[in-house]
Order: sequence, then structure tokens, then C-alpha cells
Amino acid sequence: MTELGDLLADVAARVTRYRESVADVPVFPEDTTGVREKLGDLPEKPAAPADVIRRLADAVEPALVANTGPRYFGFVTGGALDAATAADMLATGWDQPAFNKITSPAAAIVEEVAGEWLKDVLGLPSGASFGFVTGGQGANTVGLAAARHHVLARAGWDVERRGLHGAPPLPVVASEERHATIDRSLRLLGLGTDAVRPVRADGQGAIDIADLERKLDGPAIVCLQAGNVNTGAFDDVAAATEIAHRHGAWVHVDGAFGLWAAAAPSLRRLTTGLAKADSWAVDGHKWLNVPYDCGYAFCAHPESHRAAMALTAAYLTGQGEGGVRAPSDFVPESSRRARGFATWAALSELGRSGIAELIDRCCALARRFAEKLDACEGVTVVNDVVLNQVLVSFGDDTDRVVEALQRSGECWMGATTWHGMRLMRVSVSNWSTTEADVDRSVAAIEAIRNREAS
Repeated sequence: MTELGDLLADVAARVTRYRESVADVPVFPEDTTGVREKLGDLPEKPAAPADVIRRLADAVEPALVANTGPRYFGFVTGGALDAATAADMLATGWDQPAFNKITSPAAAIVEEVAGEWLKDVLGLPSGASFGFVTGGQGANTVGLAAARHHVLARAGWDVERRGLHGAPPLPVVASEERHATIDRSLRLLGLGTDAVRPVRADGQGAIDIADLERKLDGPAIVCLQAGNVNTGAFDDVAAATEIAHRHGAWVHVDGAFGLWAAAAPSLRRLTTGLAKADSWAVDGHKWLNVPYDCGYAFCAHPESHRAAMALTAAYLTGQGEGGVRAPSDFVPESSRRARGFATWAALSELGRSGIAELIDRCCALARRFAEKLDACEGVTVVNDVVLNQVLVSFGDDTDRVVEALQRSGECWMGATTWHGMRLMRVSVSNWSTTEADVDRSVAAIEAIRNREAS
């Protein structure tokens, strides 16, 4: 075997050992103080690649978070499926710039196939355009950029050429419980957060339809949610979209994780009317369980999507030649990872029925969490568990319980503030989580709560 072959074989062996042990290691590292010292100073001279990799792995492995393991329940983070992991390793080895057909026909074609599959699985219009981005933040930014172009173009304003100075007002009507990435996208796009007309949410975090209609008086961008980041609640997309379109507004759906409910027949009712929206954002590294750095933006108006994102230059060739779309026409990045390989692999490994089963199983495990925790003394589940999110109160002890639980290494959940309450947020979206993992986590939580009780 060549030197490179030995090196890659060693890396594959290290990854294998880590993945096979991730269910048994502490979910959060106990001590990270030595990492910086082990990484050392910038070397003066070259080093053998094998020595470099050994030093890197030895330094950082003790500080890894087992977020790909079965008892990590923070930030709606999925694990990474075996086929998707291997495909991502291939993508790194192949090192294909997924700009257009000329830079990599393979990357462009695979992304095109995977994008069509995703629309099918998610129940989106077959004619919708799509872009493979870094995640939900990137997808929201792309969707809102397309919205900005479309609404202002109908008002006679070319925002790509003229910018926003002097442009017609463009209000953004969004829930008071919208995800923070919406606000950052508005900042990045020059619309600013002052453009937001906040809409009231109900007791579970879904948008108030009557208040939405009160806030609309003409062309605007309406932001809806498929899956409230705290409760998992869904906005009534069908009713909201009908009202928004009647006012000439664009509807963008932030469905970072909740959009996947459309892939499960048992949950599809939550996404009624979803296909009538104008743009959609969803993560791949959440419920599809592909490795991190993967999300998808979809748009029902491909020309507006492309107008907002595409670039031209004299040295560029092959944009859309031979019937193959140029992936970079639909995303902000030119130099971009070939995310289609891992996505195609995940969809192929699971198949349509496997995706539905994964989503159903995670939701069943979330309900198991809720039922078992609610039965514990001094513990209250405060939301209706409609999807994979569970909000838990330990009263005045909540922060102490969450911090002690994170330190324990048994499992990892984050804390949040919702409706003025400090709560623990449980997110179940990992393909490898089992009932035994839930029960073990509940036992750890109950023991820590009893110890930390005021």
C-alpha cells in the first residue's frame, strides 16, 4: 500500500473506532484543558502526514462531543448515517468543487438527482428549484433573498442592480417566536430587523392567524414555521398562505427540522398546505442524518431564485450546458463542498419507507421521554409533544439540573427560556437512539433532579 493509502486506512480505522464506541463514551468531554497544549506551536519545518494526523487525533479526541451518538439531545442534532458518513469521506477524497458541470460533472449531476428526490420526499412542487447550502441559516437566507427579489421586482425595483437605498418598503411579517436565523438573514440581506412586524403566537408557539391578517396590508414577506424550535408546533401554513397570497405577499417556510414531517404519512397532516408556499428551508444534518454542513433551500419561483443568487463572469463556462443545472446558480457560495454525495447516500440507504420510519421512531421516543419525565416527582413537561421536541421544567432547579446533567456525561440536553420559564429542551433526531437510551437518560435526569432539588 502507498503512503497515502496507509494514511487514509489509518484515518478510516480511527473513524471506525470512534463511531463504534460513541454510544459508550461520555456524551460531553470531561476535561478539555490539555487540547491547546497538545496542538503545540506552528512548526518551523514540514512533518510527515502520518505524524500530523496522529498528533491531531490524539490532541482532539478527548475533547470531542458525542453528538453523533444516541444520547445527544441538544440543538435538534441528528447523527450521521453510515452510508452518508462514508460518502462524505469520499467527497473529501475526491475534492470536487461543486460549482457547475465544468468543475465537476459528477457533483452537479448527483446534486441534481438528490434534489429531485428531496422534493419528492418532502412533498414540494416538482418544478421548484433548489440549492444545497450549509444548513438552515443558509437556506433561510437564500429563500428570503429570492423573496426580496420577487416582491421588489413586482413593484418595479431591481434590487440586484439598485440595492435597497430608495427601494419601496418591504415589510417582513413573522412570528414573535420565529427562529433567530430569520433575523440574521434579514440583517445579511440589508432588510434589517426593524422590517419585522411581529405576529402573536398561541400557547404552543404556532402563529396566530387572525393577528397575521391584521399585520398584512399589501406586498410583504411572510415567514412561517414548520416546527417551532422549542415546542415543535406547526403554523397553520394552509390558512396563513391563503391570507398572504391574497395580499400579494411571498410565503417563506422555515422548516429546518419540521419539514421532514411531510415524509412520514402519520405526521403529514401537520404540513397541510405546505406545497402552496413560495420558498422553503430545511436541514439535512438534522433529521436526514447526513454529516454536518448540509441544508437545502427550495423555491417555487426558479427565476427569482436564480436572479437572487447567480453570478456571471467572462471566465465562467458550462453554466447549465448539456441540460445539467449549475449548482452555484442557486446558492451564495462559489467554492462549495459537494454536498450531494452524502445526501444521495442517505436517501439511498433509508429509502422512502426508512425516512418515514426514522421520523416516526424519533417522535415516539420523544413521547416516551415526555411520559416518563412527567411521571417523575418535581418534573413537568410544559408543551404538547407533537413532534420530536420536549420542554421540561424542574421549577427553580432547572438550570442546576441541566448543568449537572451535562457534566455527568450520561446524556446532553440544552436549556432554553420559553414564555418566561427556564426549561430543559430535549430534541430527538438521531437514527441510532433507542428506547434503552431514553430510559437510561430519564434515570440519570431523575437521579440528578433528586440530588439537586432545593
